[in-house]
Amino acid sequence: MSTFYQLDFERPIRQLEQQIETAETRLKAGPAAGGETGAPPGVVVAPDEEASAEAVAFESLPGYLESLRQKLQETTRKVYSHLTPWDTVRVARHPSRPQTRDYIQAMCRDFCELHGDRRFGDDPAIVTGFARIESMKVLIVGHQKGKSTQEKLACHFGCAHPEGYRKALAKMQLAEKYGLPIVTLVDTPGAYPGLGAEQRGQAEAIAVNLREMSRIKTPIVSVVIGEGGSGGALGIAVADKVGMLEYAWYSVISPEGCAAILWKQANEQTNNSAAKALKLTAADNLSLNIVDDVIKEPLGGAHRDPAAAADMLRKWVVAQLHDLKRIDPDVLVKRRYERFRRLGSVQEDQPATETPELA
Repeated sequence: MSTFYQLDFERPIRQLEQQIETAETRLKAGPAAGGETGAPPGVVVAPDEEASAEAVAFESLPGYLESLRQKLQETTRKVYSHLTPWDTVRVARHPSRPQTRDYIQAMCRDFCELHGDRRFGDDPAIVTGFARIESMKVLIVGHQKGKSTQEKLACHFGCAHPEGYRKALAKMQLAEKYGLPIVTLVDTPGAYPGLGAEQRGQAEAIAVNLREMSRIKTPIVSVVIGEGGSGGALGIAVADKVGMLEYAWYSVISPEGCAAILWKQANEQTNNSAAKALKLTAADNLSLNIVDDVIKEPLGGAHRDPAAAADMLRKWVVAQLHDLKRIDPDVLVKRRYERFRRLGSVQEDQPATETPELA
């Protein structure tokens, strides 16, 4: 968990975490460190009395620590059960949130990365490679934003170039050749909008991916693990089953982009309004049948417990692949096509025609 990056709505959580860290440090140091101050032995000072860990007698620290941990769980649960859509976007962008390479390391083994699109070069914003998830051999494809400043710049902050999408498609067709299922992890604010990307056919590369992924004869499972922005996300997300992590977002445009178009400026107020109007949260996408499942995250988000988040993701992916592998490939392709054709369909009720009154 990041100690230098803090979301404003997480301040009560961070204050409790700091009290817990102080109390744990005192317990490890022992009663002789720094002398004894605070409440008399045997008296437990409750956390809601805003007492610092230094004000508690050493003998009372274990009880005080336990009450702090309970309050931390209650506070975290309360905060994260009332997130606004804009807050959810900010959680999805947390710098400590696990990315594709983190999930590969946590839930895969024997990962063999594959590079290049055989046309222009390699795009580090998209990671591809064969791996094993439990007993299943799969192809992994996912966006990578980067952790350090150098890696973020190299990965274009997760915004893939056309060579990234062509690389992804080439590896997917290789997986189809060997009869291996495909797992894609989506985490991008959108495809890279630069001049070079447009000159090399950004829109065409994404469009070809949409067409070709719709008819690949092998199971495809896709999960939005963080940000799912526009065609940049959809370029690797045409799948038989689409899931979203609980605090991810998935939409045609980012809240800032939407706010800049509608209100000519992106600030806290317009970003909030745009995020709400876009219905981009996992719950919204599930209700609109855009995704099939919402995958729970650890209490307080995946950035608080990446290992637990990876375990939850692994279980969901394995369950979906077990079900999809039983389906005939031709039936699989037909269902996938129909699934995406249904998106955005609406049914309008015709207004009732009034019968003119007889004179």
